[in-house]
Amino acid sequence: MEGHLVMSFKERKRLKIMERVKNGELNLKQAAGCLNISYRQARRIYQRYHKDGDSGLIHQNRGKPSNRRFSPEFQTQVIDLYQSQYYDFGPTFAAEKLAKDGFLLDHETLRRWLKNAGLYQKRRKMPKHRSWRERKSHFDELVQLDGSHHRWFEERGGQ
Repeated sequence: MEGHLVMSFKERKRLKIMERVKNGELNLKQAAGCLNISYRQARRIYQRYHKDGDSGLIHQNRGKPSNRRFSPEFQTQVIDLYQSQYYDFGPTFAAEKLAKDGFLLDHETLRRWLKNAGLYQKRRKMPKHRSWRERKSHFDELVQLDGSHHRWFEERGGQ
């Protein structure tokens, strides 16, 4: 049994259209229109599909680490500094403080690092307390009082 290919929806759509090109149902210009890409791009994709098969349609950078990632040394420095000085801060505020110390990184990156290191857990907000008054047994039974100090009925009534 051969290995499995994991494809995104976009790659599966490309596969179906490239199969139609291979069967002669579509030409490359029509396939490019269906995929919203240029003719040259469609030709390059079809050549790779023809040469490598279904796996040629999978993005070539899948599974590779990002070129924009931080070094592991930088990550350990940030986490150590967080543990020593900013352990009681949330990731957003800690990222601002770390930026003043010369460690520029996004708060979501810091949140992800702290979560992976087991130093941060999402805290749920407690629901607001709301106490309901007990319902009256009959309609219109609620007593309403006026708490103002004004004489609403001039001199005819009490305060």
